[in-house]
Amino acid sequence: MTDLSELTTLRVGGPAARFEQVHSEADLIDAVRTADAEGTRLLVIGGGSNLVVPDEGFDGLVLQDARQDMSIQDDGFCGGVSVTATAGTNWDDVVARAISDEWVGVEALSGIPGSMGAAPVQNIGAYGAELSDTLASVRVWDRESSAVRTLPLIELRFGYRTSILKRSLVAPYGPTPRYVVMDVTLQMRFGTRSAEVKYGQLADALGIEVGGTASTAAVREAVLALRSSKGMVLDPSDYDTWSAGSFFTNPVVSEDQVPEGAPRYPASGGVKTSAAWLIEHAGFSKGFALPGSSAALSSKHTLAITNRGGATAAQVLELADHIKAGVRDAFGIELVPEPVIV
Repeated sequence: MTDLSELTTLRVGGPAARFEQVHSEADLIDAVRTADAEGTRLLVIGGGSNLVVPDEGFDGLVLQDARQDMSIQDDGFCGGVSVTATAGTNWDDVVARAISDEWVGVEALSGIPGSMGAAPVQNIGAYGAELSDTLASVRVWDRESSAVRTLPLIELRFGYRTSILKRSLVAPYGPTPRYVVMDVTLQMRFGTRSAEVKYGQLADALGIEVGGTASTAAVREAVLALRSSKGMVLDPSDYDTWSAGSFFTNPVVSEDQVPEGAPRYPASGGVKTSAAWLIEHAGFSKGFALPGSSAALSSKHTLAITNRGGATAAQVLELADHIKAGVRDAFGIELVPEPVIV
């Protein structure tokens, strides 16, 4: 029996009642359709970087897409390239290929763990860039209509760490969305100069002004260094990387809800502020842990809850609830977890 702690970057979670890897699109569709017809609970995973699985495990089918294929279509008329990658493809492999083949647009998303299939679900983003900046379309298996569909950018309704894919993660489909990603197509331009650098910390690391550009290789190198300094690049020997990445999204609130001194960023529907700032100013420092627990905030970055070796899912969620309560009591703001909590 497969233990899900071996398949998630947080390294918690009990056994799967059934586990299956698929190596073709036909097998993926067949497995999902069969599970749905049988009324079997379904959990489709990729790199397991955005999951918290309970200690008792999962009483259904855990399906891992093992396909790792990329196809390239140059478009000389538009001076760009279309890249289609299967859902099981490692995301950072796509970024590395983009740098080596001189495609522009995803360099600031270097080092984000996980698979291509998970990337559009939460519209992955970092350092002022988001997947939606380059995404053209997503091919999915629609579990409701039992059909393959292609969802163009406009239909995906991307927002900050959300999409129509993530919003379809509701009954009766959860904990896997109604739309199971099969492959993703990105549209990028050719070049060696990066997209506009929008994030101050990254611009400082590159020695340029916000709004400037650098070589895509330099941006990737700087992003990987910044992420490593925060424990956000996977390293089996470093407990700070035994996490699900940022555990909470940055909250979007009204202007008058932002505490004095807290960062403010423009956002649809209000003002975005920093979850890390709220956590720190609510009294939770780097490395904070509850007594007797092996789950703790990262020693490098307060937005990550980490497994210090031997942590349980219950300990991770207990710490998350404790931090949420502390921020709520201090600022009246409700933090929302970013990972999928099964």
